[in-house]
Amino acid sequence: MSDLYGRAFERVLFPLWETTIRGRPTLAIERELLRTQWQSPDELEALRVASLRRLLVHAVAHVPLYAARAAAVGLDPARLRSTAELARLPLLTRDEAIASGVERRSLAPPLPTIDKKTGGTTGAPLRFAYDAGSEAWRQATKLRGWGWAGYRPGARTLYFWVAAAPTPVWRRAKSIADHWLRRERYLDCSRRSPAHFAHAVDAIRRGRPEVIIAFTQAAVELAHHIHDRGLRDWGTIPILCCAEALSADDRVTLERAFGPAVFETYGCRELMLLGSECDAHAGLHGSAENVILEVVVREGGGERPARPGETGEVALTDLHNLGMPFIRYLNGDLATLAPEGQCACGRWLPRIASVDGRVVASVRGANGARLNGLVFNVVLTPHADKIRQFQAVQHLDDSVTLTVVPGPAFDQSTRASIDRTLRAFIPELHITTVVVDSIPLPRSGKRQIVVVETAPRA
Repeated sequence: MSDLYGRAFERVLFPLWETTIRGRPTLAIERELLRTQWQSPDELEALRVASLRRLLVHAVAHVPLYAARAAAVGLDPARLRSTAELARLPLLTRDEAIASGVERRSLAPPLPTIDKKTGGTTGAPLRFAYDAGSEAWRQATKLRGWGWAGYRPGARTLYFWVAAAPTPVWRRAKSIADHWLRRERYLDCSRRSPAHFAHAVDAIRRGRPEVIIAFTQAAVELAHHIHDRGLRDWGTIPILCCAEALSADDRVTLERAFGPAVFETYGCRELMLLGSECDAHAGLHGSAENVILEVVVREGGGERPARPGETGEVALTDLHNLGMPFIRYLNGDLATLAPEGQCACGRWLPRIASVDGRVVASVRGANGARLNGLVFNVVLTPHADKIRQFQAVQHLDDSVTLTVVPGPAFDQSTRASIDRTLRAFIPELHITTVVVDSIPLPRSGKRQIVVVETAPRA
């Protein structure tokens, strides 16, 4: 049966809203991205150099932090001829990004108008912002990347997602209306019991989604539930895996439950979509026209680009956020680049072979159910300007200690708000909030935001 509403939304309602009513260039940028994805490496480099030069000229003239950094290395952005010259600027660590919020804001238009917060997979909250032009690029990049998996505006879409923290009634009503018009159904993937999975299966059968967008490990556990009980009675449903890494075994599990159209994505809240898998399934194409993604190895007091196949730290430069730039920002992830060359799909966009650093442990809930550890990010993100770091540890008796390193603005009302939200959002867990001066790093050097204690083996 012809999907008249879906076509009308995609071709009429969505363009009317996005372009005519809101006046945003999102769809024009998407059309350009659908063209540039087929360009040669030299053409892509020329495009990226022009965008980088524009970013750096603005940043050096109007953003105090980058004016000082460029002056220290003698970088004249107007003379920039290669994206490789970006490496002359120092890396921006997450701690530096947190501490330099004021110095990273532009003093001249375009000014940052969209303020955001993130808890981060390292447990170090960060406030950031971007301008309206950057928002259009982010949304257009998402439309293209998700489009490779079959997503389109107006498609019946099931989000198997971590629920948002409680919000005012009017805001929830607005979200419900927006999701209804877009035909988006959201199911909370935080709680993972047979009853919750049965509810998700019922939603799939009733709604017959054209695409599923899910937290990776939540989708994998749902797929196990479906396969183990022989519940699949649908054809192929494309599934986009977000927020967490996808292993080869995970892919096999998902294919048994949903068919072969399994697509991995990579992103971060600070810059949104960074990479998406095409139907060749040979790595993730970087969002090259919007972001310069470097993989760097720091050694001997210096740094160098990681070689293809070598794992290094992800450094991100947002080419179109002039309002509050991220330039060579270390987001805390590790990644491995794929060898250079043309993908089987025909695109020359650079590819990411794998990403590490996005695995967050699940905690034990009531009656054996599991809870996605990212719920702590959801609860604490609204307080990102008042918390330097946090970590949740679940003990053998299932109680949880939430350790918080406070910032200057942290006070008793902040603590009371956190405790109140935790009780409302995760009522089945006994959680004690403890305020400390610092959280020691484990021997591995890689801090986890969620630690689940296990009994020692006999």
